[in-house]
Amino acid sequence: MFCAERLKVARHRKKLSGKQLAEASGLTEVTVSKVENGHQPDEATIEKLINALGYPRAFFFMDRPEILEPRSVSFRSLKKMKAAERNASLAAGSNGIALYQWVDERFKLPAPDLIDLSREQERPEVAARLLRQHWGIGDRPIGNILRLFESKGIRVLSLSENTQNVDAYSFWNADHPYIFLNQRKTAERSNFDAAHELGHLVLHFHAQAESAPEDDAERQANQFASAFLMPEADLKNSIGQIYSSSQIIKAKVRWKVSAMALAMRLNQAGMLSDWNHRSIVIDLGQRGYRTGEPLGVEREASTLLAKVFAALWSRGITKSDIANDLNLPWDEVESLVFGLTGPAPARPAKGNITLIN
Repeated sequence: MFCAERLKVARHRKKLSGKQLAEASGLTEVTVSKVENGHQPDEATIEKLINALGYPRAFFFMDRPEILEPRSVSFRSLKKMKAAERNASLAAGSNGIALYQWVDERFKLPAPDLIDLSREQERPEVAARLLRQHWGIGDRPIGNILRLFESKGIRVLSLSENTQNVDAYSFWNADHPYIFLNQRKTAERSNFDAAHELGHLVLHFHAQAESAPEDDAERQANQFASAFLMPEADLKNSIGQIYSSSQIIKAKVRWKVSAMALAMRLNQAGMLSDWNHRSIVIDLGQRGYRTGEPLGVEREASTLLAKVFAALWSRGITKSDIANDLNLPWDEVESLVFGLTGPAPARPAKGNITLIN
């Protein structure tokens, strides 16, 4: 039976409206609308839709996919986001769940190890400290953020949308936490985005916690990320008196954050006066640090996905084979891991995943 929900996923991934799909397929808007509402199409209609969307025929005859509702997902920059961008991102989430379900059948992955910190929504810095304590990482800088997250059962995927309006998003599905990161941002911005989404996962979504209003939730997640990445105790032990942007630029490497984020955190921690903060921010902006990171850190890659693909490669299974199993276009699978896997290793890496025979 043709699956209407899968037609919507494919259309959203292509950023097409119902009218645009009708035009691309040579069908009427009424026909497309009927199919998306469950009316079973004839063979000619199916062929036209398949040709317009570029998805394998079998994709549309699989079971109903996981559909992400906007209210269950945390989006950054939601107010700037166009409906097509939001829908494309949600559809990527559905495909990402399918990819991890495929991986789950073949590997034993780390179990989720997050705690419900919804009671600390008004104290994000306390929540950050509690999670660090739970994970046993104290106040030290996090060497590899993605490796840490994946070791705690967080499923990280790429959101390779060519847009500045979609930074990242997160959600829970079947008791598994997911984070999607826009890999077209700077490495520092992606690191902060990852910590921001971690804040949402523990403050607003875990155990069906009651979410805060959007503006409050974003503020809380930002404060959580700042405190999680740059603990006050470590700041005070590592940095003396701050009087120039050059000091900020040099120091930021320790926490792998942007110069602007470090300056703001120092101001919040009372280590940088409001006047000095404004002065440094102006200077950083003039040096190109408002829109980029001229002296950037190396982008992190997914340790877990690299191990998965190395183990599969050793058995002759490629990403193209995975796409065929999922009945997805190859570029859809590639977009989910874009920039996350790094160069393919020659042999399987050792680590905390087990291949299920």
